[in-house]
Amino acid sequence: MGLLDNKTAIVTGSSRGIGAATAKLLAGEGAAIVVNYRQKAPRANKVVAEIEAAGGRGIAVGGDLTKQVDVDALAQAAIDTFGSLDVLVLNASGGMESGLGEDYALRLNRDAQIAMLKAAAERMKPGSRVVFVTSHQAHFIDTVETIGAYEPVARSKRAGETALRELIPWLSEKGITFVVVSGDMIEGTITATLLDRAEPGAIEARREAAGKLYSVEEFAAEVAKMATADVETGHTELVGGAQQFEA
Repeated sequence: MGLLDNKTAIVTGSSRGIGAATAKLLAGEGAAIVVNYRQKAPRANKVVAEIEAAGGRGIAVGGDLTKQVDVDALAQAAIDTFGSLDVLVLNASGGMESGLGEDYALRLNRDAQIAMLKAAAERMKPGSRVVFVTSHQAHFIDTVETIGAYEPVARSKRAGETALRELIPWLSEKGITFVVVSGDMIEGTITATLLDRAEPGAIEARREAAGKLYSVEEFAAEVAKMATADVETGHTELVGGAQQFEA
């Protein structure tokens, strides 16, 4: 018996990296998984195939989270395919990509997160949970400076977290809990790759300062745990290296 038997989870941005690893872990706990991707259908389908090969259930649903019609379709896909929506993992983020507009980071990391949460919450039953994934660099940006190339993304993610927290009373009325998982830079993610390209040596410097950076799989395990952890709504789970930021 898994902790999420007969439950359904949406993991945004789950065709690769932390999202894909989290989706597979939640599937291992019994959840049916809606794997979300923006463009790379083959990668998302591969994640679903891996879930199914392990005995789980999954479906890949494409959608640009900055478009309301896609957000609504993603939330409804969980209901139409599996009959419920019980866990939403807000993992998708970005802002360092080129060619998507100067305001893309804010549209994705704040506006799209709010839209996705609201669309999901309208379909969730009491006892459901929302997990927002962020970084220490974003969570603590108001008190701790971050790497220059990452600052616009960090500020947009902090704006997203703040806006989502403002919805906690509304979620509580629906019986839905909201938690945040914050981690340091993660080895092997696209953000780390782009950041090191923009500022060579930035990730190595962060690794030395922290002593260790989590791998994708290690961090995903912490995210997956928070889907069922016995914590109060509004809880922030600080994963690895947070002491420097708190100090």
